[in-house]
Amino acid sequence: MTFGGFDCATGCPNGAERLSALDFPIGQVRRVASVNPPGDGEVDETKRNLLKLLGVVAVAGAGGGGLAGAAIQYIQPPTVGLSSYPKVQLFDTDGAALTVDKVESEYNATTSADLIFNYPLRNEPNFLLNLYPAGGTPNGTNGAENVPYGVGTHKSIVAYSAICQHLGCPAPAISYYPPGTCAKTFSNASYPTLSFYLHCSCHGSTYDVTDSASNLTGPAVLPLPQVLLETDSAGNIYANGMRPGSPPVNGHIDTLQGDYGVGSTASLVKETPIILCSFPA
Repeated sequence: MTFGGFDCATGCPNGAERLSALDFPIGQVRRVASVNPPGDGEVDETKRNLLKLLGVVAVAGAGGGGLAGAAIQYIQPPTVGLSSYPKVQLFDTDGAALTVDKVESEYNATTSADLIFNYPLRNEPNFLLNLYPAGGTPNGTNGAENVPYGVGTHKSIVAYSAICQHLGCPAPAISYYPPGTCAKTFSNASYPTLSFYLHCSCHGSTYDVTDSASNLTGPAVLPLPQVLLETDSAGNIYANGMRPGSPPVNGHIDTLQGDYGVGSTASLVKETPIILCSFPA
């Protein structure tokens, strides 16, 4: 063999030893022997490692599939959520237990701030509303009573999801509009002139707070999920489930799936609403 005009057996400037030992990229594994038998060449480490891995998986499969099962668990982690609706006690913004007396003395249909609590998951905010008027007879222009699933003296304390069912705009983009906030009024079976509602400033969806947050205007086509409230003998208020037939909270395939639970208590927070009297034609 010649190399650059030299007889490589005797005259190559780098020596025959370099050609036999270093004619491969630096870092590549190679078996070196004093005499190379026919067919003996580079070791394919990728294939070797793959065969090792297949062997380990085969052994694990024969032993009950524990390793394979663990690998699948990490590839597709379990969904975070709850298996059932918890009973959660509500607390006021001042840290005191939320009671019927406190709600009826502090909040009414004219309360302009959004009162928000999370339930049943940490990323599922809800409105707490007392729809009874500060004074006078509720007639749809100033307040309501005997609201479906309402609690309290006048069955006027209710809770609805604070995430719009259209594209998921959360409070305060969707907010409670007290009586007289906008000139727009609606009519339902109980009140011919309904002047208070939940309205979303993102795209104009409006919900009837006196009738399980049913739709008054689109583009949303589903009502807001309604949280079931209950009280004990001392008047303490609890969230304990969702109204039968309520759709899932927007962005959740199931209201119980998609984040961790709130725990055994949830506190109200006040948010300043975004008010925009813009309703679809």
